Amino acid sequence: MLAQLRPAIVSTLFFTLLLGVGYPLAITAIANLAMPAQAEGSMIRDARGQVIGSALIGQPFARAEYLHGRPSAAGKGYEANNSGGSNYGPLSPDLAKRIKGDAEAVRASTGDALVPADAVTTSASGLDPDISPAYALLQARRIAAARGADPAKVTALIAARIQRPFLGFIGQPHVNVLTTNLALDAAFAKVHPPA
Repeated sequence: MLAQLRPAIVSTLFFTLLLGVGYPLAITAIANLAMPAQAEGSMIRDARGQVIGSALIGQPFARAEYLHGRPSAAGKGYEANNSGGSNYGPLSPDLAKRIKGDAEAVRASTGDALVPADAVTTSASGLDPDISPAYALLQARRIAAARGADPAKVTALIAARIQRPFLGFIGQPHVNVLTTNLALDAAFAKVHPPA
């Protein structure tokens, strides 16, 4: 029996070290060399080098001078440790009530009767950092008014930030909310709400 047990233990230890330690370390090293920004979480830093977010995880923006992201059901909104959807079924009265309220809020802030679906629906993770071009462009007038900027210039800036599908056909066109808001801050003076 010892003759059969020894090779099993040795092979278990060998493959644990090879596949549980060696392989992850090798892949991590290759990723850090080939794509250092992505390997570190696609972190976005401010002018001082401080991490202000990730291009891969949404953040809540509520002020009028910023693009607003999709609604989030992750905890109290965009909590990465509470990632997940609302789990409301399509016929849930609570879901219908929330969507109706969100649609009314979007209509009130944009003055447009047509509301894109992603303006009122959460993503499966609740952490989606991107919105559709239609929703992003719909917010341009509100942003321009809050910043005292030319609406055409705000629209052009947002349109220039539209990311096309990968390889031209994988995914949908989208706008990253955080990076676009940083571009808005760089292009137009920040506006602080009245006290």
